[in-house]
Amino acid sequence: MEQLFSGKTIVITGAASGIGKATAQLFAAKGGNVVVSDVNATGGIQTVAEITAAGGQAVFFQANVGSAEEVNQLMDFAVSHYGRLDVGINNAGVGGPRMRLGEISAEEFHDIMNINLNGVFYCMQAQLRHMLKAKGGIIVNVSSVAGMKALPLSAAYSASKHAVLGLTRTAAVEYARKNIRINAVCPVFTRSAMVDKMFEIDPRLEEKLVQSIPLGRYGQPEDIAAGIAWLCSAEAAFVTGLCLPIDGGLTA
Repeated sequence: MEQLFSGKTIVITGAASGIGKATAQLFAAKGGNVVVSDVNATGGIQTVAEITAAGGQAVFFQANVGSAEEVNQLMDFAVSHYGRLDVGINNAGVGGPRMRLGEISAEEFHDIMNINLNGVFYCMQAQLRHMLKAKGGIIVNVSSVAGMKALPLSAAYSASKHAVLGLTRTAAVEYARKNIRINAVCPVFTRSAMVDKMFEIDPRLEEKLVQSIPLGRYGQPEDIAAGIAWLCSAEAAFVTGLCLPIDGGLTA
């Protein structure tokens, strides 16, 4: 595989499984030095083990993106370990309970927003500090098709993902003249632990939701990882502020 990210340092949150893990594996296969981060240490360490077994470079750092202090420690670690921070991929997120807006508790709402929105904010601020010193960098935030349209019974999740797109677009404009490109991807339902858990709770959803995707299948983590890698590549050097649907045609 072409070594597109040789010598580059990439921090990926939520990389113990799903999209984050597939993205970590892809960037490592393309020559990057990957910092795998997650609250799930067992899964994160396994991701690193699989990368290194395949000949790639990766280390694990446990962090909860809902804590600004832990996020700052994560980004500082990346720079101290590999000497630089080139790419930040802010993927960590939670789904939350499926219920109508009037039924969700304030605590549940704030918990979802803290990880999905505050976590991205904390990561971007910490990444930008290092990238401004280095005079350049790339950030990709993982939103969702639920950040582009309604997702009934998931108001808090949808609100958090809409907000991530607001952060992405605004920061992209603010930092474009600083040689920092900031984009987002908006995946459709992607086969991951979070989505599989949703189908376990309501098995009817699996067949119902796939019918809404014109390409007729759910996303795979590798589909989303490929889009993220493109946004971070030289081929996307003139792309910033983009919110890229990777959704099998759903939003169309």
